[in-house]
Amino acid sequence: MNGVEFLDTNILVYAYDSSDPSKRRTAQQLLRQALDGQMVISPQVLAEFSAILLHKVAPAVKPSDVVAILDALAPIRVVATDAEIARRAVEAHAKYSVHFYDGMIIASAERGQCSRLWTEDLNDGQSYFGVIAKNPFSG
Repeated sequence: MNGVEFLDTNILVYAYDSSDPSKRRTAQQLLRQALDGQMVISPQVLAEFSAILLHKVAPAVKPSDVVAILDALAPIRVVATDAEIARRAVEAHAKYSVHFYDGMIIASAERGQCSRLWTEDLNDGQSYFGVIAKNPFSG
């Protein structure tokens, strides 16, 4: 694994969420690093992030604003998702007892040859197929 890192959906959400200023600052710092080419994401991350903005925040973000945000995120390298990622997600589910969609994130981080996966959804410090999960909000 090299120095590239993976950014999970919840980090993007916190970067745009003003309800927790501390988490927002941390997430925005990680997002700046991602925009500088130091991190990768997957289509799943972009899809989940868009769905959250459109359907789960109050008030919902206008579609035109979501498009503008996605355009701003365009410099971040996206790891392709395919049938092999889905297969590897099933393996992650079996090996680590994670939800299938968390397995998709793990598989995408592995494919991106990431050393670290920034997320609060997985066990902080645990290695998943050689990718270390790190919660940026833990002490």
